[in-house]
Amino acid sequence: MELQQMRYAVAVAEERSFTRAAERCHVVQSALSHQIKALERELGVALFARNSRRVEVTAAGKAFVAAARASLEAAARAVADAAAATGEIRGELTLGLIPTVTAIDIPAALGVFHRTHPAVRIRLHAGSSDTFIAEIAAGALDVAVLGLPREVSHAGVRTRVLARTRHVAVVAGGHPLAERRRLRLEELAEETFVDFPAATPGRAQSDAAFDALGLRREIAFELMDIDLMLDLVRHGLGIALLPPGVVADGRDLRTVAVVDGPTRVECLAWSAFNPSPAALAFLDGI
Repeated sequence: MELQQMRYAVAVAEERSFTRAAERCHVVQSALSHQIKALERELGVALFARNSRRVEVTAAGKAFVAAARASLEAAARAVADAAAATGEIRGELTLGLIPTVTAIDIPAALGVFHRTHPAVRIRLHAGSSDTFIAEIAAGALDVAVLGLPREVSHAGVRTRVLARTRHVAVVAGGHPLAERRRLRLEELAEETFVDFPAATPGRAQSDAAFDALGLRREIAFELMDIDLMLDLVRHGLGIALLPPGVVADGRDLRTVAVVDGPTRVECLAWSAFNPSPAALAFLDGI
């Protein structure tokens, strides 16, 4: 059994198609199919059930693919560790980003990292802080930038605080509150809000601040897309509470300080257990 056969099996399982798997692996389909059949003969089981429409992964295939992914990751880590021992950083950096990163200029940081370590492949993942914490603990993510209501302690995850900020109110340029210099939460309780989905850390920060004052509010739209969120605010469909720096004042949008508004801790997070050379190199540059 060879690592290449494992790569082919993982590609077929993820693509659910021999044609797309072959394109992804940059080989002709006949060569990939031949290797999969050879692998199935060696294992003595069928990994995939073929039909005219798509490829289904068998129970044996699911078990094999899960182990194959782990083996491929271990092989890649072995190569990266060997290179790191000679002073060269190689391998892959998987970086999770929330939609409201403000403490780091991510494109600039990645540009410097890429120029310094050109042999490292960078993969970016968008998502929420709670998802990233779980993925780091599970070894599925190297580093993430988180935004949390407070500093957290999670088994298997280390963190470094980047910034502590207080949210601002984001309103349309023509909103009655647009010319105010500062507000209090009680003045916003009757407003309609655009916010993050319930149960996400981005939403929890604002919910906790209103709950602490015994205030209730109406949330008309829940979404993770910051650009769409700001467009909804711009067109008068609600206001938002966001970290300062996410949006600049302009004719269409205004930000107003909220003296008792939600606070956020923005931090870096990474695995506490044997982080990869690429992860350590990225962290050293921040």
